[in-house]
Amino acid sequence: MLLSMVEGQRFTFKKEERVAGKKRIENLFACGQSFLIYPFRIVFYEYECAASKPVSILISIPKKRLKRATARNRMKRLVREAYRLNKNLLQSDVLLDNHRIDVAFVYVKDELSGYDVVEKSVCKSLCEISIKLKIEREKC
Repeated sequence: MLLSMVEGQRFTFKKEERVAGKKRIENLFACGQSFLIYPFRIVFYEYECAASKPVSILISIPKKRLKRATARNRMKRLVREAYRLNKNLLQSDVLLDNHRIDVAFVYVKDELSGYDVVEKSVCKSLCEISIKLKIEREKC
């Protein structure tokens, strides 16, 4: 039996979960907070908005880092898969409020990484974002 059917949760990644639009991307990088969890630089921005999907992501693999398009595409697939399987680490915290979070994963390593490294980094970064959001909300 499928794991998603046992837990009652579906591990999907739909188009609504992607950051799209020039203004939204500019706002993410201009106003967002960032930190580094190697091999990614993570930028996130929280704002109030009622939405069906509370978390949206953007994956950036610069041509400067990985020259070949096949390597860039592979890395994007690995990041999407790691996020798809672990997005519940962040979404459970965000669903409580009418807040929306945009997250950008920017690859900073000069060579291709394996799935285990990518998944570990994505999990750590989602947990770190969750912690930073809790600290910020306690201040208010």
